[in-house]
Amino acid sequence: MDATLPPDAAGVWGASASASREAYRALRADPSRWLPVALDIARGHGLDINAPHVFSTGTNLVVGLGDKLILKIFPPLLRAQFVSERSSLTQLVGRLHLPIPEIIVEGERDGWPYLVITRLSGTLGSEVWPSLPEAQKERVLRQIGETIAAVQRAPLGPLAEMEPRWDAFIRAQMLGCRARHTRLGLAPKFLEGLDDLLRDAAMLIPMDAPPVILIGEYIPENFLLACRNGDWSLAGLFDFGDVRAGWRDYDLLGPSAFMSAGRPRRVRSLLEGFGYSNPDFALKRRLMALMLLHHASDLNSHICIEGWQDKANDLVELQELIWAE
Repeated sequence: MDATLPPDAAGVWGASASASREAYRALRADPSRWLPVALDIARGHGLDINAPHVFSTGTNLVVGLGDKLILKIFPPLLRAQFVSERSSLTQLVGRLHLPIPEIIVEGERDGWPYLVITRLSGTLGSEVWPSLPEAQKERVLRQIGETIAAVQRAPLGPLAEMEPRWDAFIRAQMLGCRARHTRLGLAPKFLEGLDDLLRDAAMLIPMDAPPVILIGEYIPENFLLACRNGDWSLAGLFDFGDVRAGWRDYDLLGPSAFMSAGRPRRVRSLLEGFGYSNPDFALKRRLMALMLLHHASDLNSHICIEGWQDKANDLVELQELIWAE
């Protein structure tokens, strides 16, 4: 072990950061405490550590090694994300038209698993999306729909064994749905329709249909864009730490909430790319239910329609607003 590693790395990361989310967040927020360990890992694999770049966003410890590789380290608390990422990248390699990272090295340091993956080229979607012309946004949303469908055509492989299974996950989300959205401050006028929606969800959301690969977060922070001859297109997809197996519509929620903005042409582009025509009431109702049951659901923070709380009086009007025709 390099003698220059900080004292907290003696174990290597410190017992507290391995067992406590709060302590881990404190560690992650201070790269001086973990970057030397990361570089020691990279050095041990003979990788170039001359120009490291710490990525400040995301959940795990991520550092760029030059312009070709990325080292991603997962705390023991988030080992499930490591399993998800490794299994997904292995299962999807060579199956998509869109570049995804390739695993170069995998390993573990004192119970903290890590991956060294290739670094994709392109511009982070969140940096470009707000300024794209409307026609370009529709173009990208169609490509996202096509990409979701392509991922879902891939065989599940080992991802079929990931826990929790779809039916158990959805039922658990239903049980905690009201408490979650009450805590997050969803307006009473929307909470009033929650029981009716959950009753419908039990019939509208397939529990035992053949599952597909669900990435869970097709949002601008997790894809890259590139411009060619004035046209922006998807150029790469990354971050597979929250993959699960389940019903296909679940992956429409991210772009519906963060990107479609209730604009009919955007909604149509996304759904047609995915393989749906204009949504009927049943599809909108199912998507509304799934949006409330999503593992990261927080409508107040995630619905990117200005003033939506005042534009809808209940959940039925809200679904018509989000998936406008």
